[in-house]
Amino acid sequence: MSPVHRHGSRVPNMQMIIASRLTDGRVVFLGDGGAWVDSIECGVVLEKEEDAARRMSEAELAVTDNRIFDPYFIDVVVEDGERRPTKVREAIRAFGPSVRTDLSAGGWDWHVQIR
Repeated sequence: MSPVHRHGSRVPNMQMIIASRLTDGRVVFLGDGGAWVDSIECGVVLEKEEDAARRMSEAELAVTDNRIFDPYFIDVVVEDGERRPTKVREAIRAFGPSVRTDLSAGGWDWHVQIR
């Protein structure tokens, strides 16, 4: 059962798998079908423990195949229809640097969005 996402609502207890791509070091998220995607919006949100364990197994295979390194879970919330990491460190990894916001992925202004 998936949660209802209402405007302004926050849905807690969700996770994603984040890693770094081996070829260029770019931050990536585990997407559908084992693909590694650049955007947090394209990554798979995990709400069930069994799904999380299965997806982490997929991530570990990608490490073995030398596609990514250092996969781990991050907590996320859905707020106003957008995915947000709950920790500042992960928001910086997902959306870009905190100093030169002109270099951020998608021009996201992290100062306003982190709660």
